[in-house]
Amino acid sequence: MTDHLARPAGLPPSNGYSHVTVAGPGRLVHVSGQVPARADGTVVDPTDVAAQAEQVFEHLQTALAAAGAGWGDVVKMGYFLTDLADLPVVRGVRDRYLAPDRLPASSLVQVAGLVHPDFRVEIDAVAVVES
Repeated sequence: MTDHLARPAGLPPSNGYSHVTVAGPGRLVHVSGQVPARADGTVVDPTDVAAQAEQVFEHLQTALAAAGAGWGDVVKMGYFLTDLADLPVVRGVRDRYLAPDRLPASSLVQVAGLVHPDFRVEIDAVAVVES
């Protein structure tokens, strides 16, 4: 069985995807790429990558909680940055959410652009929770 949580409270509108899916029986949680848009759809300041990353991690936290998961359950993350020079800032924000001795497997991809021209970072996640 798979649960689709199209738009948990506090996340911006989704267009053609679910923010979270939860698959059993081991309850695999897939969180779609989260972007620096507020719940009302407005974009976080494109000149402030730290603020954009903070918004993304807050969305990830909200989505994980909606599926009954937390940061300790995350097993994989995918990072998409428009500029690799932003990586130290994004990691600085990440380090406030993830324990340094429990970092998940990760992928990092530099992209030419994201779905909105003012987005500089997008992150997705996979977690496993008890059934």
